[in-house]
This record gives sequence, structure tokens and C-alpha cells, in this order.
Amino acid sequence: MTSFNFSTWPPQLTPEQLEALTLAATTYALSHGLLYLPPSQSPSNTQPRIPTTGIHAPLSLIPAPFPRAQFQAARELQSVYNVLYARVAMDTQFLDTVMGAEEGVGKADEFTGTLWRGWKRIREQGALAQPLHLGLFRSDYLLHAAEDRFALKQVEFNTISSSFGPLSERAAAMHRNILASTSYFSASPHLTADNFPENSTTSGLVEGLSKAHEAYGVRDARILFVVQPNERNVFDQQWLEYGLLERHQIHVVRQTLAELAVSASLDPSTHALILTSPTNSSPYEISTIYFRATYTPSDFPSPSYYDTRFLLERSRAIKCPSLPLQLAGGKKVQEALTRPGVLERFLSNEGAKWGARALDLTAHAADIRATWMGMWALDSEDVDIAAALDHLPDSGQAQGSVPPGTRLARLKAQSLVLKPQREGGGNNVYREAIPAFLDTLPAEEREAWIAMEMIETPRGGSGYLVRASPSSPGTDNGTIENKVVRVEVISELGIFGYALFREGEVVEREVGWLVRTKGTESNEGGVAAGFSVLDSVVLV
Repeated sequence: MTSFNFSTWPPQLTPEQLEALTLAATTYALSHGLLYLPPSQSPSNTQPRIPTTGIHAPLSLIPAPFPRAQFQAARELQSVYNVLYARVAMDTQFLDTVMGAEEGVGKADEFTGTLWRGWKRIREQGALAQPLHLGLFRSDYLLHAAEDRFALKQVEFNTISSSFGPLSERAAAMHRNILASTSYFSASPHLTADNFPENSTTSGLVEGLSKAHEAYGVRDARILFVVQPNERNVFDQQWLEYGLLERHQIHVVRQTLAELAVSASLDPSTHALILTSPTNSSPYEISTIYFRATYTPSDFPSPSYYDTRFLLERSRAIKCPSLPLQLAGGKKVQEALTRPGVLERFLSNEGAKWGARALDLTAHAADIRATWMGMWALDSEDVDIAAALDHLPDSGQAQGSVPPGTRLARLKAQSLVLKPQREGGGNNVYREAIPAFLDTLPAEEREAWIAMEMIETPRGGSGYLVRASPSSPGTDNGTIENKVVRVEVISELGIFGYALFREGEVVEREVGWLVRTKGTESNEGGVAAGFSVLDSVVLV
């Protein structure tokens, strides 16, 4: 176990030193595109079409301590995870069983069911025009304080709109700049250059997108970013756009689903996705579709929005992600992989089932399983869940037709989180809120939820968190008291990777990392959702 004592972090700073670091951090962020658009002041919450101002993203003044061995292990596992989720996305029968609306979670979750039914209809029509898939992934971890050691435990694996790669790279660069300019006032022996790892996530994600564009084979085609209306996190996306243009001479088109409903069509003979634009007399052919939207039901305010999403899926453009790859990122898949033998089936290449050149990764199964907490489905009737109930007090109380998975979740509520099939933050149910939630959860919706043991992070560590903007208009008078708060924190590590794949072939790479830090009073970790700040690591 690392000898680092988290309760000693961060090092003590004088008020004058804290103010100097805050000035250095915020001016660096504003100078280097570590930015958000400010909250809208209009009643309709709309952003102006042409921005006139920006604010720095919420950030941490001093990087979060993270054990060097666990940091390196997370990066080394990413290639295995890249291949694993590529294989899950190519196993249609598995996804139909786990996520489908006839046998799987799509029966209980209407959003998941609608996406699956659209994918199934396209399959049955023989309209899948593109065998290649692109995934820009992020695997999120927390440190788990287990007995006498720290263990790396996965929170979730993201297959759609895995954001904050470019901004996190800039957060790490900000911390390195502050170290170079101030030495952090020699406040800690840990704050040295060799403990600040490099982060080049932007170029890695751009590489994945450019490889998909190249595989499409039409040099003058463009990449489409499907974005949400009134997006504030535009700069994180723009850095990818700039990288594609400057490094690879690939142009990007940004449109919402509503705009695509008007501009998008398929060539009847080639199924190429063609977009019209009010700024260009000639239409654009699209090589790759990068979704920074369509991961939440609110992105589909009417059925016509689903029609547009399915039109894109029918096209010859390479999707990032395709519908099966989006479904593969469901929490139900995460739980299904933990069942005996399931992970090993996907990692094995026995009989060259994944292709003659595909790797057999079964040697990594134990390492992957070691990153998982215990989890199960609320509707589970598995014998091991029933056996676990037998060892708990009050488990014999009459529960009627309540399945063992729900009964176990109620009895172990104080050590659990319940997760639905949702992305974007703010959707989970934690600890003491679980019993009341289960009282109101309709029986037919249990299948849409999984229970996961809580990751018990090291306690006592704090951080200096810098607010992105004042909590109310007119309250920011430039003082430290209005800008920086020191609170006890939890830091979450995310590892990025990409995979460009089809049957028999997976091209993949681990490409970088991020850290998000939040106060311990917050259960959620989404920066865009307002729960946390961008951070980086100091290896200990």
C-alpha cells in the first residue's frame, strides 16, 4: 500500500500564496481555452448564436494525489477494455438479450427500448450500410480503501459523448505551468515535475476520428459533430475540431438533431450521408458521425428526433458510436459482464471466433474483474443473490413477490448505489435514499436498474476548488472568498481510448486521462452537470 496519507492533502498555504495561485490558474485557463460559455441569462435558457464572452471551467488549484501504481495499471488496462467493448458491440445476440425490448432492459426502460427497436428494424431491413464502428471511450475509476491497500475500482465505462478530454489536457498543463512558475511555493515534496504526468488526450482522440475518416475513403468528406442545442461545453468540442483541421486537414460540421432533420439525406444508391448547408452551395458528404448528443431522453423531445437518429444509423458514414456500441455502454451490460464466465467469453478467441488475427485476452480477465465492485440486477433471481440473503438479518421477512435482487438492495442500502440506464450525471440513487426509492419503484421498472456496492474512497483529503462563476449575478468582487473553497474531496480518474473496429479487426489505443474532483457532500461526478471540477494528478 502507498504510504501516502490523504488526510495531509493539500499542503498548507498562506492567504497570499492562495491568491497568487488562484490568479495564475484563472489567467492560464482564460488564456488557453480552458473555458465554458457562461450560463444563459435569457428566460428561455438559450445561448447566443455568436458568443461574446466565456468563463473559465471549474477547476482545482492543486492536483489530486493518486498512487503511481494504480494510475499506471488503469492506463495499461484500457486497451483490454477497448477490445472488450468492441466485441460486446459486435455480439448482436448478447445485446438483444441484455438490452433489447423483447428479452432485456429495453422492456422496462423506454429510452433504451426505443433505441434498440430502431436498431433491430434497420437490421431486419438489411439497411446497415457501414460495418465499421468507432468508439471514443472513457473508463472511470475511484480508489477503494480496502483493508490495508488501495484498489482501483471502475465506476462506469462510457461509450458515447466521453467528454472533457481536451479541457482535462489543459487542466494538467495549467498545473504544470503553475509548478514551473511558482514551484507551489515548495509547499510539498510531492509537487515536483516527475510526479506530473504528461497528458495528450486531444491528439489521441483526434487520431481516432481521423482514422475513421481515412477508412471511409473519401478525402473531401467531412466529419459531423451531432451536438445539443445551447451547449455550454463547446470549447471541449472545438479543440477536437481544431485538431482535425490543423493536423489532418479534415473539416467538421456541427449540427443539432433538429437541424439535421432538415439538412440530412441519404444518397439512394450509395447510402452516403449528405448534408446541405446555408453557408455552402454544394452539399457535404459525411465520413464520420461523432455524437456529443443523443445519450439522454431529453435529446429526443418528439418521435421525429428518433427518426433523424435512425436515418444517421442507416447511412454509410462511420458512427461514433453506432447504436449497438451505444447500447453496449449500458449499466446493464456492465452488470452482465460480472456474471460467471461472461467476461471470459468475450476475452477469449477460442476457435478464432473474433477473427484469425484477434488477440486472446483471457490472461487479463482477473485484472479486469479486480476493478469491479459487486453488482447485481434489481430483478435478479440468481442463486448467489438468494444465498447472500440467507446470511443477512431480517432477510426472512415476508416480501411477497419481491425478487431477491430488490430485497438484497434494501437490506444493504447503506453500502449501495442504484444505477439506471442513463448517462450525463444526476440519475443515481444513493445509500439512505434507496429504501424510499424502492417503495415507489414500479415492479415492471426493476429490470432497468442495477445495484452496485459503493466504492469507499480514502477519507480526509481536501482540495482547493475554484468556482467557474459567482453563484449569483453581481456577487463576484474578485476576492478569494468568492472564488475558492477548501473542502474535503473525492477525485475520479478517467482513462481515454479509441477503437475502430469491424468483424475480425480492432484497431485501438489508450490515448490519455482526466481527473474530476468533487466535494464529498456530492454523490455525482459530472462537471457539465455542475457537480465537480476539472483536475489533474500528482503521482504519489
